[in-house]
Amino acid sequence: MVRSVTATSHPFEPHTEGLAARLNWLRAGVLGANDGIVSTAGMVVGVAAASADRGPILTAGVAGLLAGAVSMALGEYVSVSTQRDTEKALLTKERRELRTEPAAELEELTGIYRAKGLSPETARTVAQELTAHDAFTAHAEAELGIDPQELTNPWQAAFSSALSFTIGALLPLIAILWPPATARIPITAVTVLAALAVTGVVSARLGRANPRRAVLRNMVGGGLALLVTFAVGHLVGVAIG
Repeated sequence: MVRSVTATSHPFEPHTEGLAARLNWLRAGVLGANDGIVSTAGMVVGVAAASADRGPILTAGVAGLLAGAVSMALGEYVSVSTQRDTEKALLTKERRELRTEPAAELEELTGIYRAKGLSPETARTVAQELTAHDAFTAHAEAELGIDPQELTNPWQAAFSSALSFTIGALLPLIAILWPPATARIPITAVTVLAALAVTGVVSARLGRANPRRAVLRNMVGGGLALLVTFAVGHLVGVAIG
């Protein structure tokens, strides 16, 4: 989801870094949608197992959607704000060190490029040229893995998480309200499992992982969630009835 301050970066590959950041956001969006699908599906299936009335199902589904979206947004905002504060503190420290200890910082940058496999002479030349061009950015990227121009944005993270969760949550909510009462749960289950298969494939492709394993994990986890909430809702409905 959000780029870590410890992530590696290379000053000669800004396009690669930007692509990695975009892929992280996309992956976070897929996972947010996945959360929306599973949590909302579990809630509405549980209520549908206890009552055939559309009113309680709609109320539970909308309440779960809103609560989940707000929770996701707040969680991401707090998390990314903390990361941004950490990034800014590290950048402030680096700027101060460049101002007070320029020679030591040049040696440190040279050492970083020597560790990457460059010869001492080449590493020194690279460090000197990067320092002459933009010392602060060069050190921030090489030492901290931070692009000073692309700090994490807590508002963007919050909005993205809320939106992806909402999109995912709408699917089971529509699926369970649309068909007649006798077909609600089966249709919702099939719809949810199909959607989880799709998100499993997408997340696996983004992470260059095995799609079969990702799909299996998603479908088994989602299926268990539906079974548990259905069982609880059915038992509660029987007890109340």
